[in-house]
Amino acid sequence: MKFRLIYPKWKKLDRQTEFHLPPHGPVVFAATLPERIDVEFIDENVEPLPADDHADFIGISMMLTGQVKRGWEIADGYRQKGIKVICGGIATMLHAEETMTHADSVFLGEAEGRMEKVLDDFKNNRLQKVYDYLNDHPPIESVGTARRSILNRELYNYKGVQMVDLVHASRGCRFNCYPCCVSYLGGRKFRPRPYERVVEELASIDNNRLFIVDNSLAQDKTWEINLFREMIPLKKKWCCHPIENDDDVLDLAAQAGAWYVYQAIFDTSDYIRDRIKRYHDYGIAVEGTILLGMDNHTEDYIKRLIDFLMEVDLDLAEFTVLTPFPHTQAFEDFSREKRILSGNWDDYTTDKVIFKPRQMPPEKLQELYYYAWDTFYREESQGIKMFKLFKKVIEKEKADQTFRPRKRELAFRKFGNG
Repeated sequence: MKFRLIYPKWKKLDRQTEFHLPPHGPVVFAATLPERIDVEFIDENVEPLPADDHADFIGISMMLTGQVKRGWEIADGYRQKGIKVICGGIATMLHAEETMTHADSVFLGEAEGRMEKVLDDFKNNRLQKVYDYLNDHPPIESVGTARRSILNRELYNYKGVQMVDLVHASRGCRFNCYPCCVSYLGGRKFRPRPYERVVEELASIDNNRLFIVDNSLAQDKTWEINLFREMIPLKKKWCCHPIENDDDVLDLAAQAGAWYVYQAIFDTSDYIRDRIKRYHDYGIAVEGTILLGMDNHTEDYIKRLIDFLMEVDLDLAEFTVLTPFPHTQAFEDFSREKRILSGNWDDYTTDKVIFKPRQMPPEKLQELYYYAWDTFYREESQGIKMFKLFKKVIEKEKADQTFRPRKRELAFRKFGNG
């Protein structure tokens, strides 16, 4: 059976440097398919859809709300040709009812141990409209190494520089942040993979640079310490979301190759200032993730926040606008208060103001979004700051003799001049 797995195109943030990472959801899903299945993967962000229809079954993996309308368009096209389509992924779970009108089947939840039944149903012409495992998580031990062999790695370079591969060490999240839908998708219980399995997967990836995509590694200190300790011999270089604010953990993370972290910056407190300093003290760079448009955000508050970001020497910053995604508390509150301005899912890109802010007109918040990007990168462009970040990782790679010269070194020089 030939299974064509498609990842629909989506728009990058306005003002953000355009680059593409190899997507994570599709390669994790592909690992749940039997080896006998011939998987053809198409990432529409870096390559066009094939003109031919040489596939028995179409899978559409959608991670972002901004992908769903394009995903539905692709699904409609294949179904008109008589080819069955199944949709899955985070965005399918958030938009399940609408997606059902465009697909022969939707898969909700985690796929480990479930795809044999789906494929058997397809083979015997009894494909179900919905496979709902949203609240029935498979044993975390069943999560295996992602099937990265489906990727065309040559498509995921930025100015010739090899970008990171994505991997996850846990599922679920015990935090329940206001704008986040993870508690709906993966549950409020933190489910760490056995660290031996994580290390096994990390070792199998033919890329020294990784992004551990978990929502936060700072959820189980003992597990975190064991994971970092086992990662040290790999000499990988990696970025992640927050690490435990603890000297022992940060020291082990640095030894294990922590390159930089994505740290949410939600105020101008001494706590945040110290958090960033402590990362830097251990040689770990910081990319601040800054959400604009919370109900307490005034124009003056946002401008003071931008000033603060430059005082604390962030290595990079990513600005987004609060977006009320389905199945979040923000969506429920804004719907009840009739503050949502757009029902067009193409607008849910986190760089557009699609709700009525509490403290200002929507147009003013949109203006402040651009002000944040332009002000933070006024002295040094994103390209220069990214160059400095890659320079740090190459220095680390050279120090432990994992840097691969030749093509990559030449590409790095081109990147620095670009």
